[in-house]
Amino acid sequence: MITGSSPRRVLKSWLVATLAAVAPNVVSALEISLTATGAPETLITRLEETSSVFTAESRGLDTSLEILSAALSDYRTIVQIMYDEGYFAPVVSIKLDGQEAAEINSLEAPAQFNRATITVTPGPLYTFGTAIVEPVTPGTELPAEYATGKTATTGAIQQAASAGVQAWRDVGHAKAEVASERVIARHAQARLDSDIGLSPGPRLTFGKMYIKGDTKVRRRSIEKIAGFPTGEVYSPAEIQKVGTRLRRTGTFSVVSIKEREEPNPDGTLDFDAEFEDLPPRRITFGAELASRDGLDLTATWTHRNVFRRAERLRFEFAIRNIGGAEDLDGRIGLRLDQPDRLGPDDNTFWNALLERRNTENYNVTIAALAYGARRTFSDRLYAEASAGFQWSDADDAYGDGRKFRYFIIPFRSEWDERDSKVSATRGFYLDSRVMPFAGLSGTESGLQMTFDGRAYTSFGTGGNLVLAGRVQIGSVIGPSADGVTPDFLFFSGGAGTVRGQPYESLGIPIGDEVAGGKSFLGFSGEVRGKITDAISLVGFYDYGAVDTSSFVGTDAEFHSGAGLGVRYDLGGFGPLRVDLAVPVQGDTGDGLQFYIGIGQAF
Repeated sequence: MITGSSPRRVLKSWLVATLAAVAPNVVSALEISLTATGAPETLITRLEETSSVFTAESRGLDTSLEILSAALSDYRTIVQIMYDEGYFAPVVSIKLDGQEAAEINSLEAPAQFNRATITVTPGPLYTFGTAIVEPVTPGTELPAEYATGKTATTGAIQQAASAGVQAWRDVGHAKAEVASERVIARHAQARLDSDIGLSPGPRLTFGKMYIKGDTKVRRRSIEKIAGFPTGEVYSPAEIQKVGTRLRRTGTFSVVSIKEREEPNPDGTLDFDAEFEDLPPRRITFGAELASRDGLDLTATWTHRNVFRRAERLRFEFAIRNIGGAEDLDGRIGLRLDQPDRLGPDDNTFWNALLERRNTENYNVTIAALAYGARRTFSDRLYAEASAGFQWSDADDAYGDGRKFRYFIIPFRSEWDERDSKVSATRGFYLDSRVMPFAGLSGTESGLQMTFDGRAYTSFGTGGNLVLAGRVQIGSVIGPSADGVTPDFLFFSGGAGTVRGQPYESLGIPIGDEVAGGKSFLGFSGEVRGKITDAISLVGFYDYGAVDTSSFVGTDAEFHSGAGLGVRYDLGGFGPLRVDLAVPVQGDTGDGLQFYIGIGQAF
């Protein structure tokens, strides 16, 4: 019967392990059994999975001395598991060929063992008699499992101690710790009395952050981005914010911020911050293929810490319509993010764009330049605003060689509560944009607004069935339809709006041609079902409407499409997507359309 470990048994286990490393004795197939009469099935399974003897074959234990060493270590392991589950009077027997393993002389071990029998008598399930943690802060929430009458487990005791210490740390006592722990097992009553004493220590304030490590980012920039709260009352949440701000720059592979062991005599606590930089440059590629629109290729080149201030310079290149029905077009974009210009949760940025769009209904060349600021409220919510200029030269249904000159003030907010950006199963995503534009050189002024909302919910084990929905809204207020650049107007059709219909095929008829509408409304719905861990089938329906007024009405032009798709999970890259779609309503397209890309459609 074993309930703990003695110095003699520890020495014996060490000797057995040493001999096992050099012993030539090899074990043949070992017959193993484990019984724990009266124990729950989940507990028996845990014992089987944890026991070194029971898993001897998978662990590669080959010699008799290795089996004996595993048996001796199993006494302590099994007793600890029983304590974890609330059984504080277990009896554990491990017999090798009928002899208790603890009584076998390792120097006289036989050449092999043929049978191992593990017998566990759980004994009664203990409950807490007293369950005390003191002193605690007002509002401390101890685990519900740590209370009089609840099943007594070592896990509940550990969680209660941790909760008490953490509560003190949350109100500024950075060096709070467990000062004493008294546990009494009252076997006659099958009761466990637990009394945990805490030592809060002094209430501390933040001192200084000392920067260490091999980083090329300037120390002043690190300090500006971090916003270390020197002089404020200590809080673990504030340290998490500091780390998040620094990681958010995308410059560092390692950000480690550790509090020092001893506070300063003035009641402040200093921290050591260590950094390692990511490689300065990164290149990505993407591709999407549609039956009518051809192949679209995208690439980005990112330079981190370009001026040693944790900046991020990003070039984006795109070539579209390769092999498609329209002429080749593309874009070159640049964005420079500067995280150390404003406060710790703000950054400034430059945007530049040069783009050519060739579609069935219009051709336009766009150049834009803007400067703005971004405010990060959390890892999932941000807003940004900028001011700049845009130049557009367009050929469309209203004429050729039309020129538009604007002073633009775009605002954007994004709230992303999805569980995955590449293949969401739960949560929502909201992207709202408002852009006032002031016309220059005779160009009309107005306001453009867009909204993209997505929601996801899952059913079944592991989210095997996912329902996904999307709503898109667009509106231009102010100018006449022929007084605004076509890239501010709205069309429908293609992978981003209505699959099964040609790209931007739906607009407003103008004679024999088609122009964009001043408003857009789109709905998309998908049902995604897992077939295997890697393969899913998707059914979808998309609807789009475009109108001449600033808001979609009953007289709007509309079309829809539906189809089936297959997804193959590529891990962190998201799924490989293949969609087949056909028109359902409208006369903008006919026949089967297919789309291939990486990531979900939305």
